[in-house]
Amino acid sequence: MNKKQFFLGMLLAALIGGVVALAGVSFLIKPQNAGTFDEKQQASFVNLLSGESFKIPDGINFVASAQLVTPAVVHVNSQVAITPRTERDPIQEFFGFPDPRRDGGQGRGGQMPVSSGSGVIISADGYIVTNNHVVEGATKIDISLDNNKRYEATVIGTDPTTDLALLKIEATGLPFVRFGDSDDTMIGEWVLAVGNPFNLNSTVTAGIISAKARNIGILRGVENNLQIESFLQTDAVVNPGNSGGALVNLAGELIGINTAIATNTGTFTGYSFAVPSTLVKKVMDDLMKHGAVQRGLLGVSINNVSPELADALNLTFPVERGVYVGGVNENSAGKEAGLKIGDIIIAIDGKTVNNVANLQELVARKRPGDKIDVEYIRDGKTSKTSATLKNFSGDTNIVKREIPKTYTFEGLQFEDVKEDAKQKLDIKGGAVIKMNSNENWKKAGARNGFIITSVISDKGRAKINNAQEMIDFLERSKGEEIVVLGMFPDGTEYYFEVERN
Repeated sequence: MNKKQFFLGMLLAALIGGVVALAGVSFLIKPQNAGTFDEKQQASFVNLLSGESFKIPDGINFVASAQLVTPAVVHVNSQVAITPRTERDPIQEFFGFPDPRRDGGQGRGGQMPVSSGSGVIISADGYIVTNNHVVEGATKIDISLDNNKRYEATVIGTDPTTDLALLKIEATGLPFVRFGDSDDTMIGEWVLAVGNPFNLNSTVTAGIISAKARNIGILRGVENNLQIESFLQTDAVVNPGNSGGALVNLAGELIGINTAIATNTGTFTGYSFAVPSTLVKKVMDDLMKHGAVQRGLLGVSINNVSPELADALNLTFPVERGVYVGGVNENSAGKEAGLKIGDIIIAIDGKTVNNVANLQELVARKRPGDKIDVEYIRDGKTSKTSATLKNFSGDTNIVKREIPKTYTFEGLQFEDVKEDAKQKLDIKGGAVIKMNSNENWKKAGARNGFIITSVISDKGRAKINNAQEMIDFLERSKGEEIVVLGMFPDGTEYYFEVERN
């Protein structure tokens, strides 16, 4: 049976099926009229399908794309240090995190809560992109590949403003997904979502791109309100656990990282949202090279153009698209470029700007020091200017974040306490347990993320200011029982005794 015969057979089955199917076919033929599907219309449609010009597109091949991508989409399990006093943001439940109240908030003696998500391998040497909310607060991150191989991942960097994170596992020759260009993605285009919803590994769903540059307001308040929401919207089924997974086109190219769903129930009800690949690639490049995202800022306050805004501002010229400039910061890129309150930005680097999310994404792809061409309307006249973007500090310097050095001893890994944790907990220093595979320490109650501030041995008490001091102490006190004192990340103080062989 050829494609035409198969399609005709399916059509006849649909015609017999009833009024609903008939109404759908009638809509295809005469979208302007809702009515019955008469014999003449039926004959016309059958002739159309039988004609030589009719062809089912060869590009619609879900199988090839799924086989290409699935081996490179991983399962991410993050252990999160939670004590009974710790409260989690309700939005984390929306993303698929466990509610700590359901397991008693175990963070010391019992099994630590685990958040489950997805990730995408983007290089053969083990770099993985996922969502920030999948690994936020994690003390240990386990990666499971489609072939059941398992690794422990290191966090290279995170960016809460785009809800992205870069992980690294020690492996080579891995399958990976190549980046596509989300700018070329068209509304109505077929896409596949690949991830691990409800711990169902390597699940593939299909849908179309429903919209682009969509802002759904889930990242409000992160890092100086510099959040970027310019999501691809799709009707491919995505559920908790899909976060951080791949959205790919039928060529198997990564066009987005699945991030959120629109729902009142916590599960999929029609639409999901993905960070576009153009932004993902830029953020990953920054994290890989510098450990921190380099954000170029225009330095203007903006609002979507709308008929209501035009009426409120008494605009005397027609405006159908663009972004209204409601304020210009002093010493900003926008100020130096000559932008003023009342200007309406309609394009960046020749790309049309339709709304705030659209403009934010285009600017977020750039770095401090990069120049952009800004096209805008002022008093009904269109003008262009060039702006050199700046960072949050008002200059064009590159911001670097040093990756913490890890110290290893007898199945334990330690890191220095980060500066923000010192300030939050009001401590001068300490050693963080990064990984614990030492059975004696596990039995004693040691958990990843615990901050050691002092230790006691037969020789007395020693204060621990950093990871190196912890290693030195363990070397000096080999074979001795010790008491470890410190606190969990939420400030809950705790101690435990360790028997050492």
